[in-house]
Amino acid sequence: MPELSNAVNQARKEIDNRFDFKGSGSRIESSGEIITLHSADEFHLSSMLDVLETRLVRREVPLESISWGDVQPGPKGTVKREAKVIQGIDADKAREITKFVKRIDKKVNVTVQQEQVRVSSKSKDSLQAIIKALKEHDFGLALQFTNYR
Repeated sequence: MPELSNAVNQARKEIDNRFDFKGSGSRIESSGEIITLHSADEFHLSSMLDVLETRLVRREVPLESISWGDVQPGPKGTVKREAKVIQGIDADKAREITKFVKRIDKKVNVTVQQEQVRVSSKSKDSLQAIIKALKEHDFGLALQFTNYR
């Protein structure tokens, strides 16, 4: 989360200082898990989105962890776009990941704990094979792996 706020602050500073955004009323607001982009038109909004995504990539924040909403009209012809930061794994995705892991190796233990999936096994080789398979498969969200014991 700190890297996300750093990326948003860097994008905000760049938008404030760039010549092509002067007078466009473009701004980025962030409050908790919601990021909102405001601008005078869709062209500036897409440019702001590009700046923000560039900063997120540089700060190593996965773009899959952000769910963008549709462009919404605002007051006086302005437009805005909201994004929700995705943290953790919902129950449906956890079930999908559990089934995927069980198809690879039936000997591993898979448990869902709050917003994470925990995989344990006696064999490190089977855990490494599962990690490799999970990295290759696209679940539509950013996966992180910790505690390789």
